[in-house]
Amino acid sequence: MSWTRVFLTALAACVLFGALLVGATGCGSDEAREDDGVKPSPVGKVLEDTDEEGRHYREIDKKDAPKVAIEIQPDADSDGWDVRLTVHDFRFSPAGTGKTAEPGRGHALLRLDGRPLSFLRGPDHHIAGGLVPRGTHQVSVRLHADDDTVWAVDGEPVGSTADITVSDPGPTGTESAKARTKVKTTATATSGPGAHK
Repeated sequence: MSWTRVFLTALAACVLFGALLVGATGCGSDEAREDDGVKPSPVGKVLEDTDEEGRHYREIDKKDAPKVAIEIQPDADSDGWDVRLTVHDFRFSPAGTGKTAEPGRGHALLRLDGRPLSFLRGPDHHIAGGLVPRGTHQVSVRLHADDDTVWAVDGEPVGSTADITVSDPGPTGTESAKARTKVKTTATATSGPGAHK
């Protein structure tokens, strides 16, 4: 047998072994992914529980949990409301950030009466007056990881709420929109100092 034939046989065996190894590795990596497309992360544990839109909760220890409070004030320059979030142990990720959960990072989802209103990449937002009709309305915020899971403590999402009450105009009808608007902020953060459920 010539050295060329031995070399080709050895080369073919290496190629076949490499193909088997790559195939086995490929199968294993598919099985490691979660069924719903949420990638495994060393941060917390993804729960089966989901929010209203089907986003999974990511359970973390209370000591590691981010915190958020929401404050809403009538906008002095327009018929609307200024929203200000105060966060602790949390950083807002810029748009285009990868879809991996990192400790204390992500974005916030603002809701009006339970309906999604806006994804926030920073602490400030403006709600147009036309979005909030007469009556009392609940504005809530929840913190999300960059993979869009919801940060949670003890199975409850990390968030806060505030109420906006829009009153009828007075008898003369000359009051400004600001005079007709009452804002009551009630923090109900699921984690952090002063939190209650």
